[in-house]
Amino acid sequence: MRIKQISVSGLFGIFDHVIQLNMNERITIIHGPNGFGKTAILRILNSFFNSRYADLRAIPFRNFRVEFDDTTIVEIIKNSENVEDSETNNIGFKFYKHDSQPFYFALKQLNTRSDREVFISYGSDDMIRESEQIYPLLFRNYFTERTLSSEDSEEVYDGLSSLKLKLKKKPDWLEKLKSNIPIRLIESQRLLNFVPNRSSKRSAETPSMLSTVSAYSDELAKLMQDKFKEYGTTSQSLDRTFPVRVVKQQPSTDLTDEQLRHQLNELEATRSRLIEVGLLDKDEDAEFQIQPQDIDKSTKNALSVYVEDVEKKLSVFAEIASKIDLLRKIINNKFAYSYKEINFSKDKGFVFTTLYNSSLSDSKALSPTDLSSGEQHELVLLYELLFKVQPNSLVLIDEPELSLHVGWQVQFLKDLQDITQLADLNILMATHSPDIIQDRWDLTVELKGPQK
Repeated sequence: MRIKQISVSGLFGIFDHVIQLNMNERITIIHGPNGFGKTAILRILNSFFNSRYADLRAIPFRNFRVEFDDTTIVEIIKNSENVEDSETNNIGFKFYKHDSQPFYFALKQLNTRSDREVFISYGSDDMIRESEQIYPLLFRNYFTERTLSSEDSEEVYDGLSSLKLKLKKKPDWLEKLKSNIPIRLIESQRLLNFVPNRSSKRSAETPSMLSTVSAYSDELAKLMQDKFKEYGTTSQSLDRTFPVRVVKQQPSTDLTDEQLRHQLNELEATRSRLIEVGLLDKDEDAEFQIQPQDIDKSTKNALSVYVEDVEKKLSVFAEIASKIDLLRKIINNKFAYSYKEINFSKDKGFVFTTLYNSSLSDSKALSPTDLSSGEQHELVLLYELLFKVQPNSLVLIDEPELSLHVGWQVQFLKDLQDITQLADLNILMATHSPDIIQDRWDLTVELKGPQK
């Protein structure tokens, strides 16, 4: 299930936009003058799919419509464009599925003193509970997971009774819709990361600021360590049963000596690549050559089991190794101009060095925060796309050109295409840069103002 079109009317009380997403190449670029709503459109999408209703309420628009490739449609309807008018600024969700009757749910703010919100159903009879079933009076707040006060619960109950409406938790269709379309917004501010202050003894932890590139370096180290542990667990399991399986293995008449040597060489090449990206430690004893006279029937039998086992062990690293390898390729291509290089370590995550005279003996270690702002922007953006987004997600990127040299902007779209293919992503991005677009205006949608 994928989004094929987005439309908004009454954005900022002025603009009406329709954005047709590129379903084939999976990259859509929106561009237009400042103030026409590029960032707002990304924020509305993100707010709806990630249940950030306070953000959704803060953006003035009249109607936001999302159409999917299975003919499903969802509309977000605001009955007030005045964000200060909290008494009437309620949000409605209308859901259409094929030819069935639409369901309509409203998100109602309980009072002006809080941001507590509940869903109220106006929809079909089978989705409405009878009024006598709406008790006790303490209702759960489904967005903050806090229990409403007695005063607020009575306010809700009285309102429902007078309007003959029924209180509902988030409807099933809404939850299913959101789970089918993972959305991630990569905002223009991406160099600082808010993290909990673990040293605080207060019940409400005070967040602190951390360089995002440092946080992601630590995160990647943890991912690599977890994969190495999984590799160890798989290895122990297979090694424990290896002798029994060799004895029980029936000799293969189809496997030739040449095929077996090829498989062993492929395994060593894979092991070398994993060492190169920091997922395995170098083990010189692991390298060996099989001579023609060394392979007899019993040796072939044992080696065929060995090959199967090593393939299973190394397959643990397949996904993360492909992502690290692509990240390394892109970053080193970009960082070469400033004589910097990135490698990876299970202990440190990102490992940066700066090279003098193209000699490793003259290299100097760098901290992630020693990178320029442009280098950090590039690394953070690529890392998020490769390691922090679920497959088949729609990724919203706001101003990818920030702090990037023109040469990097020119290369950005090509790099993005490689990433979307590997990570199975759809992209909707907002940019001002023609250097990002290059000659791919077929991927763009221009936001225009009303006719004067």
